[in-house]
Amino acid sequence: MIYQYIMSKDVEFRPLLRGDSPGALVDPARPVTAHGRPIEAGRRVMPHAHPRAQLIMILSGVMRLEAGSDTWIVPSGHCAWVPGGLDHALSSETDMETCNAFIDPAHAGAARAETACRVLRLTPLLREMAARLSEAGRNGSAGPEWQRLGLALIDEIARLEVSDLGLPGGRDPRLVRLTRHLNRTPAEPRGLGELAREVAGSSERSLARLFREETGLSYRQWRTRQRMLVAMQALDQGQSSAEVAATLGYGSSSAFIAAFRRTLGAPPQQARRRMTGAGQAVRRSGPPSGIGNA
Repeated sequence: MIYQYIMSKDVEFRPLLRGDSPGALVDPARPVTAHGRPIEAGRRVMPHAHPRAQLIMILSGVMRLEAGSDTWIVPSGHCAWVPGGLDHALSSETDMETCNAFIDPAHAGAARAETACRVLRLTPLLREMAARLSEAGRNGSAGPEWQRLGLALIDEIARLEVSDLGLPGGRDPRLVRLTRHLNRTPAEPRGLGELAREVAGSSERSLARLFREETGLSYRQWRTRQRMLVAMQALDQGQSSAEVAATLGYGSSSAFIAAFRRTLGAPPQQARRRMTGAGQAVRRSGPPSGIGNA
């Protein structure tokens, strides 16, 4: 396996990159390998690379991904594309459940043409296909039927849309402390000045500058995007606007609905109907669910 998880939290550790690990395997006859597992908050994988491209699917929780000078915060319902050979590091902002698909170099170009990391929207169909491949990995299966499923999964990756609500991160330790805190407590009611002092150990002015310089967004813009990403996941799970508003710390449902409409161009229930309809279509035709630990 690629990751070695250890018990102490908020620490760095090196990935195990054995020749038979999913990311290191070079075998065009196995176009895709997959595995999934839960990861506790505070884990960090130090910078590494592998020959296979990697699609990191976030089934629940929030991940921070670093590659070169760029940082992304990847929430539940999204996935991150990492081209083969690219140095990258990742950490868990919260407890999270992931599933990873590794694409052989001979097939990676058919999956995505990008040579840089991208944050993409995860589809229910892709999630179920990866679950089946993860099951095959647990059972040691590599027959023609799994090759066909891998090639179909590559076609689905190629259809993924780039997220229009990307949430950039940053590298300054003060900014990392604050964004991690907000990802873990999305209903945080305190303002930037108090959070800067008590969470980041900085001044409000410095944190406001760091948000603009390292994320390209003001603190208010960043906070709104983060809340909307959490809201979309909650709506997809069937929560009402009132429940989501309470989860995110809005004073009323109407305040949340107005913010949602301003950001996404549609009221929450309309967005929920679209997401629910897509999910039901996949559940009727898709294979059994279940992400395994390969």
